Amino acid sequence: MTSVAQGFTKSLAMTVLSEIGDKTFFAAAILAMRHPRRLVLSGCLAALIVMTILSAIVGWAAPNLISRTWTHHITTILFFGFGFWSLWDGFNDKGEAEELAEVEAKLDADWKANTGTTKGGSKDDDELKKRRRPFLSQFFSPILLKAFSITFFGEWGDKSQIATIGLAADENPLGVVLGGIVGQALCTTAAVFGGKSLASQISEKIVALSGGVLFIIFGIQSFLSTVE
Repeated sequence: MTSVAQGFTKSLAMTVLSEIGDKTFFAAAILAMRHPRRLVLSGCLAALIVMTILSAIVGWAAPNLISRTWTHHITTILFFGFGFWSLWDGFNDKGEAEELAEVEAKLDADWKANTGTTKGGSKDDDELKKRRRPFLSQFFSPILLKAFSITFFGEWGDKSQIATIGLAADENPLGVVLGGIVGQALCTTAAVFGGKSLASQISEKIVALSGGVLFIIFGIQSFLSTVE
């Protein structure tokens, strides 16, 4: 298997098992129930693609800042760490129902705050708000920007982002980016076009356990491989 294909396969599997049923998955599903799906999908996908590329760049640059041997060892430790973390989550997780309720409550609070401030406003007020709207929202839909920001900051520092950095440090960054983007596209599309019903049919415990096993397999492979 070529280095690009290997990076692609690992990144794709890792992304799908990390993203199915997580908070940004539920957020995309709930936003799609209240807003046009194309805008939610565009915003979420754009955020995830940017995050994947940034993470891969950091991972690619790491061996230039730290010795290749050290980055290889750190990546191996990360794989084992995330593997056992995912297994722990699988056995002790609070469950997708509670996580869904938590995300829904946050978005509901935001939704009520926004709709509450718009009630009773005149057309003149609406025009004034449009003029005062931030620069970016004059060119992009506020819904798209909302989906982008919720997804981007929801993924920042997440387990999948750190794992992508580690994977890009040890595998071909191009393969990691392509695999990550394809995986994110599959998960986000599933979330937008039926994520709530899909999440109720898929056991988050099984996904977490599968992800944990996959990370441990990556760790063993990394541990047994030699640094080039």
